[in-house]
Amino acid sequence: MLESDFERKQALLCVSSLSLPQCYIAAGFLRNLVWDSLHNYRVPTPLNDVDVVYFDPTEQEPDHYLAYEKYLSNCLPHLNWQVRNQAVMHKKNHDPAYTSTLDAMSYWPEKETAVGVRLLEDGCYDFISAFGFESLLAGKVSYNDKRDKHVYQSRLKTKQWLKKWPLLEPEHYI
Repeated sequence: MLESDFERKQALLCVSSLSLPQCYIAAGFLRNLVWDSLHNYRVPTPLNDVDVVYFDPTEQEPDHYLAYEKYLSNCLPHLNWQVRNQAVMHKKNHDPAYTSTLDAMSYWPEKETAVGVRLLEDGCYDFISAFGFESLLAGKVSYNDKRDKHVYQSRLKTKQWLKKWPLLEPEHYI
């Protein structure tokens, strides 16, 4: 799927040039691509933003991510870049300190959103997922019990995923 998406390939190339530790493009970047494929959409759903996550506990300047966003905006200005160091995001989210990018992703509200990809030096892709890829590839949307279920329910509604991808199977609560 990635190989046939020129925009995503360019985004991966730009992000890899940053050489950030444990750095991936995550969330809707992959999730939406899979959901589009499951729905046989010929044109990819436009990306609201491009979530770049990395893990650098030694980074001293808390706003350094802004420089990365600026660099990426110069690379591909039509994309809305959102870069975040996961080594500090636990404070904002009121979680225990994260130990890695993957650990941080294990706190995201939906299991299918906790996926990422990066381009390696040899041109291969490296994929990660906090919960595996099975439910994503099966077209499910599942609640992560590390978050309040109301956050999950709110995101289902506000992001309108079931309107954009009507074949998805959401996990519901009584």
